[in-house]
Amino acid sequence: MSGPERVLVAMSGGVDSSVAAALLLEHGHDVTGVTLKLWGGESDSGCCSVADVEDARRVAAQLGVPHYVFNLTDTFDDTVVEPYVRDHAAGHTPNPCVECNRSIKFGALFRRAEALGFDAVATGHHARVATEPDGSYALRRGADAAKDQSYVLYMLGQGELARTRLPVGELTKQDVRAHATRLGLRTAAKPESMEVCFITRGGRRTFLSERIPARAGEVVDTRGTTLGAHDGIETFTIGQRRGLGVATGERKYVVDVDARTATVMLGDRTDLLRDSVMVRDVTFVGASPAGRGDLVAQTRSHGAPVPVSFDGETVQFGTPQPRVAPGQVVALYVGDALVGGGIAT
Repeated sequence: MSGPERVLVAMSGGVDSSVAAALLLEHGHDVTGVTLKLWGGESDSGCCSVADVEDARRVAAQLGVPHYVFNLTDTFDDTVVEPYVRDHAAGHTPNPCVECNRSIKFGALFRRAEALGFDAVATGHHARVATEPDGSYALRRGADAAKDQSYVLYMLGQGELARTRLPVGELTKQDVRAHATRLGLRTAAKPESMEVCFITRGGRRTFLSERIPARAGEVVDTRGTTLGAHDGIETFTIGQRRGLGVATGERKYVVDVDARTATVMLGDRTDLLRDSVMVRDVTFVGASPAGRGDLVAQTRSHGAPVPVSFDGETVQFGTPQPRVAPGQVVALYVGDALVGGGIAT
């Protein structure tokens, strides 16, 4: 940032976005806070509850910055909730936080900010935007490896990064909370949300059953032998080993979900191993990394990176890895820089 900017800060009501706003203000920027009203249904977690909106409003008041609420419920329903339900009905495992970033925070909010004359949009994500020697932008992991969120920002390109500010990316979570404490912010000790924001804690099965017609089917082993029955594929995911509803006498994992026949297949851990995964909706931060020999892939939010090769649509693992559930992100890195990614098919 070369000088003072007019920045719209997405304030979720959590400590990270609270401190993001505070840091920008301390650095002389013209800060406005905005909280997104995304979900009109029941919620007790994430950034969708009434309490979170109130926390964001009161932090903005503590900081002395304007605060607004943007109602994006229709867009959120169309681009995040409906695809989430549709993917589960197809036997996939979607990541709604990724789709919210793509369509809402770095989509609809960016467009609204531009229309209102803001120079940039800031969030509380733990990741870093860096300027390369050639003037291009890089997206790097956050300074706190345990809290790094670059994985869920894989879809950001040069256009978005040029107008994205991630103030807490240089801090550890402990530093963030300490800064909030020094400022007396009400969110300083607020617990982190670990659930999907539009579903109540422990309510995923109920949420999906209200939206997907019940379709019972069989649970089988890798030889096709029937082990039991289930009342809907939507609550199963590749790699799952708890809550399978059948007693096998040994540890088993979900190795496949066939939506066409409503069949769930169980197998040993070795049955999960794959040499590669195909990806769709591939995007790159800059140039395509296809063909590079120094790539690693991350297939879970905080999963360990593994060496891979990439040809533009297939990620080839250096050693066999547990199958990536369809719908999950495969993010590609060179060192600590995220260079692209896509959705597993």
